Amino acid sequence: MTCAGDEDDPFPVGDGLFAETFSQDTVYTLVGQELKIRQVFGANLGVAAAVWEAALHLCRYFEEQSVELRGKRIIELGAGTGVVGILAARLGGVVTLTDLPLALPQLQANISANMPSSGWPTSLPTVLPLSWGEDHMNFSSDWDLVLCADIIYLPETYPLLVETLAHLCKNGAVVYLSSKMRKEHKTPGFFEECLPSRFNVELVHYDGNQNINIYRASLRKEQ
Repeated sequence: MTCAGDEDDPFPVGDGLFAETFSQDTVYTLVGQELKIRQVFGANLGVAAAVWEAALHLCRYFEEQSVELRGKRIIELGAGTGVVGILAARLGGVVTLTDLPLALPQLQANISANMPSSGWPTSLPTVLPLSWGEDHMNFSSDWDLVLCADIIYLPETYPLLVETLAHLCKNGAVVYLSSKMRKEHKTPGFFEECLPSRFNVELVHYDGNQNINIYRASLRKEQ
């Protein structure tokens, strides 16, 4: 396995992480919801295959802070396995999950596997492709919440992500970003320089043991 970063938190530096494709099913209990998430590891999916700890931190933060998700219009960027967005939908959010096209079949499969026996409380989650800075204008700006879990790791994408977030948040959406603070990927610089260039940014959760921060951000009014 070719990785960068701390040994206890390997992070792939390329998409060719696994030569062969295999899957792993894991059950997570989050905010009283039992979610069965399939992680499909293969050369094509790369980092989108895994449930990263920062995603679980964000789910637990919502519970600890009693963040209201029911009835909220929610979009998740770089959803990967979908654990955050699926939880939001199980809790009554009107959710759209987005990622690059290769990740969408895994997202769809996990949504299907986690439909409550009584049906989705509000609506079936929507899955759509979204490439930051390219097709974000195809999406509306009528969101309440934008969710991002461990998507800050490629510096060349940071300006594209900020541009995308600015469009999605034009009508007042609040962004929650949970991230492993990887210095080798210039993650701290994103939150200290890139995002504050257009957003008001607040650190709302800090886990020094796992080096995971959660930020809340809103677009500056002059934008």
